[in-house]
Amino acid sequence: MAHDPTEKALAAERLGRLRELVRARRVVRLQEVCRELDVSTATARRDLAELEQCGDLRRVHGGAVSVESRLAEPLFDDKTARAAREKQRIAQAALQLIRPGETIYLDGGSTVLALARLLRDRTQVTVVTNSLRAAIELAGAGPRLILVGGELRRLSQTLVGPLTRSVLEELHVDRAFMGTLGLTPDGLTTTDPGEAYTKELVMHRAREVVLLADHSKFDKVLFARAGRLEQVDVLITDKKLDAAWARALAQRGVKVQHV
Repeated sequence: MAHDPTEKALAAERLGRLRELVRARRVVRLQEVCRELDVSTATARRDLAELEQCGDLRRVHGGAVSVESRLAEPLFDDKTARAAREKQRIAQAALQLIRPGETIYLDGGSTVLALARLLRDRTQVTVVTNSLRAAIELAGAGPRLILVGGELRRLSQTLVGPLTRSVLEELHVDRAFMGTLGLTPDGLTTTDPGEAYTKELVMHRAREVVLLADHSKFDKVLFARAGRLEQVDVLITDKKLDAAWARALAQRGVKVQHV
């Protein structure tokens, strides 16, 4: 049976509106699509699937993201300069979680580097890290230091990829302090699969995973997923969470500390 031309025209118009909605907001949730387009959940899912096939968006858990939101990774020094005050507050809050005698992991993010600088006089802590920047900060004094081997990723100054497994699989850490380039309800995202591999490996070896993420990381989707949100125990952030994010974190059992 032939489709009604009017119905086809309305569907095309609706897809055009949805395309513009995703392009403008970068990230849309399924409920937003239903509300903005006045359609059922089934229709919204079908429309999102069609636009994904056209290459206009990528579906994620609970919604979709614009393909244009796969932003390039900035240089490490540029990342360090962004939201520096917020990162310092997050690092100070993270420091309060560390107890004498613990073994902790420091990831390669700029916020985690701010935490490393606060550990220079902590002699009763063991630090495991894949970050050359963090290692340089702590090499002169302070904690016992274990540097993970692997392939050097010059952009982030971290050691990443399958070669990190030989060390990380032999260790258990009390807390892993993780950074991320992007964060969605689907999980952490980064630009490099090797870095994603090492992040996920670390999160499996930690008794507690603490994610340090300032407001600029939320709803940012990059090439590779670097761990699920369910793997995070504590999120320390400066972002005032909206209802959707608060609900997503609560559903996944993530404790949020706002600074």
